[in-house]
Formats: sequence, structure tokens, C-alpha cells
Amino acid sequence: QVQLVESGGGLVQAGGSLRLSCAASGRTFSSYEMGWFRQGPGKEREFVAAISRIAGRTYYADSVKGRFTISRDNAVNTVYLQMNSLTPEDTAVYYCAATDKTYYSSSYYFSEPTYDYWGQGTQVTVSS
Repeated sequence: QVQLVESGGGLVQAGGSLRLSCAASGRTFSSYEMGWFRQGPGKEREFVAAISRIAGRTYYADSVKGRFTISRDNAVNTVYLQMNSLTPEDTAVYYCAATDKTYYSSSYYFSEPTYDYWGQGTQVTVSS
């Protein structure tokens, strides 16, 4: 089992940047597929980005492509989400998620049920 703790959220003006971190403890971090999801006010939780455990392949929601970058550092058991050019529509609680299951289709990375472990979330608020 793995425990996930997000940090780095806060209040930022539109056009600004934030970097979220998700620190993992427990079993070997490198064996986990990692993802970021978010839930805005009055909205359902949605996929943001994911990174594979092998080769570090990355996947993004269309709404953040070109603005957000997901990365991982297995040496320090951490996955990051660099968020640039933020807009008020990015305001949400951001959740880190992980799974150690093996999936053979990239479509699974985008799906919430894929992930078995979740952090508590970190609030990101973008003011206009």
C-alpha cells in the first residue's frame, strides 16, 4: 500500500504558475502509475494528467495540454504537476492518485476507477 500527500496549492492570479508535489510513502514508488485529478466547485472530479511507471509516458486532458507538465522523480518518491498560464477555470482541489496494477491500454490512465490510492487533495485557487 502507498500513502500519498499533496502540497503546493494556494492562491495565484490568472496567468501565474504553481507547482504541485505528491510525496509517496510505502511500497516502491517506481512500481506505481501516477495521476493527477481535480474537482472544481460544483463539478465532478476530472482527469488532469498521468505518468507511466515505465518510460515515463505522459498523458494530459485537452484542457491543460500545453500549460501543465507532469513529471516524477523516483529517487525522492515524488510526482509533480507544473501548472502555467493558470486561469480561474483551473480553480479546484487537486488530487494525486496511484495504482500498481498493469494496464495495456493508454485509455486506462484517464479513468478514475483505474487508481487505487488517493491523496487528500490540495486547493488551488486562481483569481481573475
